[in-house]
Amino acid sequence: MDFQNRAGSKPGAGALMSHSESNVARRERLRKLALETIDIESDPYFMRNHLGSYECKLCLTLHTNEGSYLAHTQGKKHQTNLARRAARDAKDHESSAPAPARTAPRVKKNVVKIGRPGYKVTKVRDPQTKQFGLLFEITYPEVTEETKPRHRFMSAYEQHVEAPNSQYQYLLFAADPYETTAFKIQSREVDMRPGRFWSHWDRDTRRFTLQLFFRNPPRAPMSGTATGANAMPAGRQINPLNPYIAST
Repeated sequence: MDFQNRAGSKPGAGALMSHSESNVARRERLRKLALETIDIESDPYFMRNHLGSYECKLCLTLHTNEGSYLAHTQGKKHQTNLARRAARDAKDHESSAPAPARTAPRVKKNVVKIGRPGYKVTKVRDPQTKQFGLLFEITYPEVTEETKPRHRFMSAYEQHVEAPNSQYQYLLFAADPYETTAFKIQSREVDMRPGRFWSHWDRDTRRFTLQLFFRNPPRAPMSGTATGANAMPAGRQINPLNPYIAST
């Protein structure tokens, strides 16, 4: 058979390659090129199995030698899977990155509570203003150096231990690893002026001290002059400590 005048042929050459033969030759050229330019050991998807063959962890394909694996990495299937993996990694990175306007979430510490601290409550009264107050002394001998006790007021409707009563409020003290301690006090306005409300943490004795005074209730102004049984006897004066009781 004369192949001289066929397209793409040369004198003395054979017939043109078929489609399958062309694919085999292309894969062979890609394999040789990959062996010369690619470091197969640095490929994260390359794996040798216990049978002595090679696997692609990305495409889940099996190969008999390194050349076959390298030829596979240049193919359409492997390149498509690489593009999909890159897109998914970029999406996961965007979703896991914190929003710029939000702050980092507060990590809750798992602290084993060791019980209630020792405490002492003393009733006090200011000799000048006659304000009634309370002095709290809470002892925390097992706290660390960087720990400072905290306190806050809580209304009767925030707690779920007792039935809410508007006549009382709660004063809470907290310091890890001790349990939070709550004191039930009168629901009166606390005087927050300097010197009336203060707290102190003594690191040497591990004692937290807080003193508060309640504001005196407003007194209704007295109008007119008392007569009859309410009239004050002659010769008596108002007691400055208690204006409702007269003294001689």
